[in-house]
Amino acid sequence: MSGQLHAVSVPRGYRVGSWEVGGPIASGAFATVYTGRRVDDGETEPDPPERAALKFLPTGTRTPRQLSHLRELTEREIDLLARLRTPRLIRMYETLTVDDPDRPELDGATVLVLERAEADLNQLLERTPVPEAGPSLLAQICEGLHQLHHAGWVHGDLKPANVLLLKDGSVRLADFNMAAELEGTHAYAPAFATPDYTPPELFWPEIDERGTRIRPTCDIWAFGVLAHVVLTGSFPLPGATAEARADAATQYARGGEELRLSPALPDDWRDIVRECLAPTHERRLADTGALLRRVERAAGASRSARLPRLRPRRWRRLHVAAALVAVLLGGAAYTFLPETAEPSAAPPTCERPVVYEDAHGRGFMAGHSGTWDFTIKRGDGGSQVREAQCLLRHLHGITEVGEVDGDFGPMTHGAVVTFQERAGLDADGSVGPETWRALRRAEEP
Repeated sequence: MSGQLHAVSVPRGYRVGSWEVGGPIASGAFATVYTGRRVDDGETEPDPPERAALKFLPTGTRTPRQLSHLRELTEREIDLLARLRTPRLIRMYETLTVDDPDRPELDGATVLVLERAEADLNQLLERTPVPEAGPSLLAQICEGLHQLHHAGWVHGDLKPANVLLLKDGSVRLADFNMAAELEGTHAYAPAFATPDYTPPELFWPEIDERGTRIRPTCDIWAFGVLAHVVLTGSFPLPGATAEARADAATQYARGGEELRLSPALPDDWRDIVRECLAPTHERRLADTGALLRRVERAAGASRSARLPRLRPRRWRRLHVAAALVAVLLGGAAYTFLPETAEPSAAPPTCERPVVYEDAHGRGFMAGHSGTWDFTIKRGDGGSQVREAQCLLRHLHGITEVGEVDGDFGPMTHGAVVTFQERAGLDADGSVGPETWRALRRAEEP
């Protein structure tokens, strides 16, 4: 990013709170994101990571009108990230305010300390327009959208640049300064978005003193466009520029243009994309739970998603004595062979978990959900539930978990209780941080 202008210029080595600023990662009109390294034990959440992303927003400078707008966008993002902690949304560790009168360009800036990503989906698509892992990525994006809608929020600006990929290739939704909390069937957001991912009704929006009225179906439209782009490398409406495609979307909504999906779009996805891109919000898919189930079936997500590894990585495979694990009666003793196995480049699968390492430590992974501290419980669904089911069945030999289907039903609840009793944990049937650590245990107790 050398030579580029940044919304907020911060010198390398600058200290803010417990963090030291590194190089820039990304920059937009309203914020610049830098790498961050933790240099002391400040008042962050327990066991903060060693590295993070530091998002600087210039809320202490500029004109009064710009300041008001920036503060509104910043408050939206902070409000959502402070209230929601779900596995597919980027995590915020803390917020800071720069107090440095000697640097007026930085003084008063807001800093969000966020989970560190390796790249965004836009960067991946620039390198590989139709990535092999596209269906699996879309399943995770849809899962994040469902988590957001289920909590009563609309993203408002879903696009490739706002889909982040972590080091293990898993997806996080990010950039929530356009997000809005639902008030009944509507929410209110600033009156702008990214044209290619904006539904046609928002080109002539309902605006009042609180902003633009938006509905959850605006995210559904954006997901339909995103799916078409990821699976075919092209937009679903004609036009050489974003403005031309916006005009085509307007004509399509008014009946003057037909939706011409690419012949390259896989058959399993054609109806999904078409229903996401219905010309009016009334005809569009609205239930993200039902959409997620259809997307997961189309993606084969329950069959252990193969996501792109953005950097070369070597998985350390531990061979397990006898049948991967020996569960001894009356306890939770798991017998592993010494860690001398030859490293393998193969990623984990549900049936063959392998050891990985991240900021939380070393542990087994059975898919591409690196959850350590999010809690899942009966009634939940999604990739985190599948991960727990895989570990229970194929690492710990508890076949009573039933099918690996991503649904936390009675059998999964019973299997978790069985595991917790064997491991000497509180047998409440939910999978929280302690249970995750035991499930992922990579060495002898």
